[in-house]
This record gives sequence, C-alpha cells and structure tokens, in this order.
Amino acid sequence: MSAALPRIETPAQLRAMAEAASPKPCDCTLRRCAPWDSVAEGDWPAQQMTAVATLRDPALDEPTFLEFHPDGTRYDAPDAPVALRYFPYNRCDVWHCNRCDQHWLRYTEFGGYYIDHRSRQLDPALVVDAPPP
Repeated sequence: MSAALPRIETPAQLRAMAEAASPKPCDCTLRRCAPWDSVAEGDWPAQQMTAVATLRDPALDEPTFLEFHPDGTRYDAPDAPVALRYFPYNRCDVWHCNRCDQHWLRYTEFGGYYIDHRSRQLDPALVVDAPPP
C-alpha cells in the first residue's frame, strides 16, 4: 500500500496533517481505537477511508521493533506517544476518514500463524520528537 503514498518524515509534518482536520462525530467501528486495537478486515470501514500517507522509511528493509515510552506508558495506552522512528509507527500508513475528517494510523502485525490489522486514532498532541532508536 505505502509504495505510492507520500512519506511523512517528521513529527511536525504528521502533527500538521492531523491538526488540519476538523473532526466530527462518527459512529464507525474505529471509535474504539484511541489506543491500538485490532480491526478485522470486515470491520475496517473501507468505503469511507482513504490512505493519504506513509510513515515507513523505504530505505529500511527491517525497521526496529523498539518502542518509545519515556513516561512509562505501554503500547496499548491511549496516551502512548506517537514516535515515527519507533514500533509500530515505523510500519504505519495514515488513513483519512471521509465521514469524520479524522486520521487513523494502521499497520499489520504478522505472527507465526496470524495476521492482525491494527489501528489507532491519530491525536496530534501525542506526536513527539523522539531521538533515533
């Protein structure tokens, strides 16, 4: 998916994209995704979503799995920082909802026997300037 998408390279670019939106109430399946949550392909509201950018660095064959939690948050915390060079953000695409004018981060986690599509609402206040891993 991300090959044809423009790449967001800095936290400032990602913040600006999210802040330019004018969020409206929405009753779609993604409302539960303030922290990362699994969203089955059948629950993804594809008809109202548009991929708009990627956070993936095409120069990296295998991005890091290190996470960035300087304040002791966890991956699944709603207030966890969004750090572009760290997992899972370094594997994300940015999607825009045409109904609520909000942005969502999405990546696919691959395990031994499963594929898990995960999504998180993009909150510009949580985007941080993190040092390289």
